[in-house]
Amino acid sequence: MVSGFSGAGKGTLIDLLMKKYDSYALSVSATTRNPRPGEKDGVQYFFKTRQEFEEMIRQDAFIEYAGYVDHYYGTPRAYVEEQLRKGKDVILEIEVQGALEVKKKFPDTLLLFLTPPSAGELERRLTGRGTENREVIESRLARAAEESEFMGEYDYIVINDDLEECADNVHRLIQLQHQTSASQSEFIQKIQKELRERKEKRG
Repeated sequence: MVSGFSGAGKGTLIDLLMKKYDSYALSVSATTRNPRPGEKDGVQYFFKTRQEFEEMIRQDAFIEYAGYVDHYYGTPRAYVEEQLRKGKDVILEIEVQGALEVKKKFPDTLLLFLTPPSAGELERRLTGRGTENREVIESRLARAAEESEFMGEYDYIVINDDLEECADNVHRLIQLQHQTSASQSEFIQKIQKELRERKEKRG
């Protein structure tokens, strides 16, 4: 799961990861916010009305969902489960509240927090997008101050200064997760069994 401040470059980073490596599937979130210029339904997000989103909540169709700056965001369950069955690493771009909720349900989930190198750079990026007025930017900066309190809950903090370097770093961290003892339980059991059998044969 990739979280980070609004303006940290989460979408751009994930787009680059998906282009460079074929081992990932992107979980497309549902949201009640309006599309930004160039965004398409079912690609960046599933764009839902508040009524549609609340009906999905009633049907237990989300792994998690949360409110963020007057809108709902949620992770549809069916798509994630399908991609995991295919052996893909599923990337969720997810806000802090939802990420910590998923971590409670799925403790082996890898949490990555993406941040610019400084608060000043964050404000520059938000302003540079040109998609929101000053009031919304101030709201996002206030939210970032709140989110920063939870950075210590994440497995890794990833500084997005150079995008290519950042993408390669994230890929390495995800691949390293496959080498943890918790992720290698089948291999551990297999080699333990083989070694026990060899020991028994030798008496």
